[in-house]
Amino acid sequence: MTYSFRWARRPNNSRAEPDMAIPGELRVVDDVASAFAAEMAEAFRSRAQDPFSIALTGDPTARRCYEHLAQQDSSLIDWWKVDVYWADERCVPHDDPDSNYYLAREALLDRVGAANATHLMRCNEGADSYQLRLGDLGHFDVVHLGLGADGHTASLFVDSPALSADPGRLVTMNQDPSGNHPHERMTLTFAGIARAHLALVTVSGEDKADAMATMARDNSLPGSQISAERVLWLVDQAAAARLS
Repeated sequence: MTYSFRWARRPNNSRAEPDMAIPGELRVVDDVASAFAAEMAEAFRSRAQDPFSIALTGDPTARRCYEHLAQQDSSLIDWWKVDVYWADERCVPHDDPDSNYYLAREALLDRVGAANATHLMRCNEGADSYQLRLGDLGHFDVVHLGLGADGHTASLFVDSPALSADPGRLVTMNQDPSGNHPHERMTLTFAGIARAHLALVTVSGEDKADAMATMARDNSLPGSQISAERVLWLVDQAAAARLS
């Protein structure tokens, strides 16, 4: 069973309580991975063009989403028309299990054969190289994001410098000030994410329920700042358990 909610933000001049909404549309689903695969197929169908650009992320939910997507009928997505980017990456070798590229390659790319092009984030080149690449791209068709139990998305951590990046900065280096998430990161900024026609956020597990409930109350967590032409949250029952 699927439940869908559209959240409306209060106007900026409201004298009522501050922002009380999760940005975009929230859909509570029984299986996040299958819902993700369906949305990806629909996005490809509705925006069929050459190439179709997606930005991937990395966490256990993303792995399940990519594995499920790889199992779908190959006629739904022509991977030879897909350019693959990344929403964030850890500064580790690309063959390290902590690498988001490694996760995507293992769970998705090696299983579907080959994409039109893969554009890896390379920390040794710095953020400017990827910034220029995205400037040439213009807009993503889909940016896939997750949500941490602490409310971070991509590698945009609570109280980290990337949260206040200049609006013209699409990609930046970042670290978690709390030290809870190791490794330096390269990440899209909120301005970079906002260049997506669809920001698709997948959230699963009871450990995300507090973060989801906090975002429903206020905009104190990074996940509350996601914006794009369309933002769609696919959330399972456990993660949505504390939403009123």
